[in-house]
Amino acid sequence: MTSYIHKAFAPLKDILPKGAWQPLRQLGTALFTPLRFAFKTGHFRSSLLGKACTPDGEPQPWYTYPAIDFLAPRDFTGKRVLEFGGGQSTLWWSKRAARVVTVDSDADWAAYVRANVGSNVEVHHVPIDRTTRTVEPIREIIKNSSVEKFDVIVIDGHLREELVALAFDHIAPNGAVIMDNAEEYRFVELLRGRNCRRVDFFGFVPGWSMRSCTSIAWVNDCFLISADAPMPAPEVG
Repeated sequence: MTSYIHKAFAPLKDILPKGAWQPLRQLGTALFTPLRFAFKTGHFRSSLLGKACTPDGEPQPWYTYPAIDFLAPRDFTGKRVLEFGGGQSTLWWSKRAARVVTVDSDADWAAYVRANVGSNVEVHHVPIDRTTRTVEPIREIIKNSSVEKFDVIVIDGHLREELVALAFDHIAPNGAVIMDNAEEYRFVELLRGRNCRRVDFFGFVPGWSMRSCTSIAWVNDCFLISADAPMPAPEVG
């Protein structure tokens, strides 16, 4: 849309002085760029529906848009994903990964997710004990599953700080830990001493007006960080 605006103003360059046409073009860009962002990313639809989705209504994770753009073109064929906190992201991962294990503290939300995913997804409802803040029930779920190490572990629910150690206990050697809303928790402090690397993706989130941060951490190598990873195609228009 922005390039269309520039093209529309191109004839004015021939008939108007620069001091006249340039402010008009800049105003058009200032007004239409936010609208283009809202419609192209699905932000407008996500805001109306109250859930993260693409412009076509397909599920999206409630991560920041830069993180979604980073993850979307990568190949998760055969990968195993563990989520602490599910929802739209579970639906998104279920179409990409071989196996998804999701743990959520909200019974109704867990039931909704369970009703909308395929056989490659395992959804567990685990109530939160706010007094002890224990993660032992989650450890038992992982212990009883057929997967001990996961390629991707997402921390996006309650007890985020307590789940960091658990995540690193069960991450595959070249796997990644995704920490959503990283700016609100002590993730930086909790990662110290783990000899890991971290990339932060700041940006807007589907259906929200404030910026947030989705961080990805890994130890040694990470299958997400590769020179062979595909680059998104440039936008036209």
